[in-house]
Amino acid sequence: MMPEIKLALHAPEREIRERCLISEVSNDAGDQALSVARARVLAGEATAWHRLRGIDERYLIISGRGRAEVEDLASAELGPGDVVRIPAGSRQRIVNLGLEDLIFYCLCTPRFREACYEHLE
Repeated sequence: MMPEIKLALHAPEREIRERCLISEVSNDAGDQALSVARARVLAGEATAWHRLRGIDERYLIISGRGRAEVEDLASAELGPGDVVRIPAGSRQRIVNLGLEDLIFYCLCTPRFREACYEHLE
């Protein structure tokens, strides 16, 4: 890995089939070990059930209120600063419980690759 500064404002937001909006802040061959994406789930929405094969993921909640559902883990209400750890291959989704957007960072190790995404709906 080489030193680099990745500016979030240069990461365009796009809607994905998972029913959320994603800005990939850092996801390229310059850092195979980690990708960082900002996710936004609109008020009252839930992401689609999915899993990542061979990729561990963490959610770091930035703003809003949500509920993560991971495999058979008991769900809990989440807010700013909370972290959800999602082992590779785990069935998952997140639900926005509030009236404002739920914003969180997705930290994937190794870095996210579309070929590892499995849509479960």
